[in-house]
Amino acid sequence: MSDSRLKSAGVSGYNKPKRTPKHKTKSHVVVAKEGDKVKTIRFGQQGKTGDKTMTKRAKSFKARHAKNISKGKMSAAYWANKVKW
Repeated sequence: MSDSRLKSAGVSGYNKPKRTPKHKTKSHVVVAKEGDKVKTIRFGQQGKTGDKTMTKRAKSFKARHAKNISKGKMSAAYWANKVKW
């Protein structure tokens, strides 16, 4: 069952995020796996780039989403923080 999720999301494996330039609103997709739980997550605002350095904008994002980022691999905020920021 999980294999079909990897195929439909177009990713090479679990916990491997991929850009989705043709998606209307979200910039990335990942098939997250934690233990025996598997979930397809779309995240990131299309067209916005994250700041890899600690700018005010990056700091604000991390502060605003800190609670969700701490939820781990099964949250979109975790992946957005890891990939875009």
